[in-house]
Amino acid sequence: MPDITQTELMDMIAADESPSNISDKIKDLLFAKSAEKVDAVRPDVANTMFQEPEEEEVDDTPDSEEVEGA
Repeated sequence: MPDITQTELMDMIAADESPSNISDKIKDLLFAKSAEKVDAVRPDVANTMFQEPEEEEVDDTPDSEEVEGA
């Protein structure tokens, strides 16, 4: 896919190029921008989703209040 800048897109609009061609180029630009953002966020999401939960230590000894109340 050839890279197109916003300036080139404006030139296409000014030169009365085909509306479907202009629309395709706009879609290409939007797709490229969204792909960059997805690639930037992907590592954080992967770490959040696939990170193993940290196990908290469980104290098996009863509290002094629990022993006295029994």
